[in-house]
Amino acid sequence: MMYAYYIGDNSDWINRLSCCLNCQIMVFNNPLKTILCINEQSKKDTSPTYIFIESCNKIQDIQYLDSINKSNLQHTYLLLISEYIIKENIADNLHAGASEIVDINMPAEDLHTTLALLPKLKQYSTAKLQQHAHRFKLPLWKRIFDLAFSSAAILCLSPLLILTALAIRLESKGPIIYKSKRVGSNYDIFDFLKFRSMYSDADKRLKEFEALNQYREDTQENQTQTEILSLPQQSDETVLVADDFVTTEQQLLKNRRRQQKNAFVKFENDPRITKIGHFIRKYSIDELPQLINILKGDMSIVGNRPLPLYEAELLTTDEYIERFMAPAGLTGLWQVEKRGDQGALSAEERKQLDIKYARNFSFGTDLNIICRTFTAFVQKENV
Repeated sequence: MMYAYYIGDNSDWINRLSCCLNCQIMVFNNPLKTILCINEQSKKDTSPTYIFIESCNKIQDIQYLDSINKSNLQHTYLLLISEYIIKENIADNLHAGASEIVDINMPAEDLHTTLALLPKLKQYSTAKLQQHAHRFKLPLWKRIFDLAFSSAAILCLSPLLILTALAIRLESKGPIIYKSKRVGSNYDIFDFLKFRSMYSDADKRLKEFEALNQYREDTQENQTQTEILSLPQQSDETVLVADDFVTTEQQLLKNRRRQQKNAFVKFENDPRITKIGHFIRKYSIDELPQLINILKGDMSIVGNRPLPLYEAELLTTDEYIERFMAPAGLTGLWQVEKRGDQGALSAEERKQLDIKYARNFSFGTDLNIICRTFTAFVQKENV
């Protein structure tokens, strides 16, 4: 048995969903009442529950998704319903807890296919998580070394930290410390600290400078990633329908492989960086606030670089998941490889070096990387 709930007041959309699903839909005007009702229902039945959230605006959509997601409802899937899907908001909606973003005008059979697929995807993800369920545990020697090194470094570098903070504040408006969500060991998410080296609207301008990404494949095929793909009239392949594209399974897997190749983002001569930012990046001074992350236990002195969410979510396949079974580090193996040679490492080389470190790190390896890091501070290219 399937349970369907709707948050909103558009009667036309409610009637359309009711006809498509051929079932009665319980309608509410806010998430709280919906959560209370589902909690009662879940005590009696563990069948899949689908919550359709009528899209209003980005702020309210994310607020509703986040509040329901935090309630930890079991066997529940959140579907954001909209007539005009804004591609720029898709990632934020998914991160807030949406299982899927659905066009209200999609055919009934496609909606049924989507609803049937969601529990299977969740089951598959759970199986993969259990397969890698052994959590990485930081060795005691490494934690002791991290505490001693980071404490001494903060004490010795305190004058430099203060001067850097003053220079950042004098040059441009915005916070001195930049915080971003990063994924570390065991795929744990934490607040990653850096001295702000960019103008305050840098995140919003990321797409504007996408063509400068050194890890972006410069092919015509890449340009079709965000376009709507049209299929031939006659096709024997399985057709997959999503909120912003129609494609075959073969095409989808091909696009996925290309995304994995380009999971890292790096710009050469990034125009979003301030003058002070160029200086502190050149000498890696912008990384020093991560000594606080190390004291807190979020990171280690040496490890694999913690990744932004949008990069990490592309590396959760069996091929790359092992890189998260290691410490998240201030410096690491790929940072010192070819660092003096214009930082010329491909995205694939970086991933393989992360996996290599995860498999083979030791006290001797860490000391070697730290020594090589110190000699690589002064360089002509940002890495």
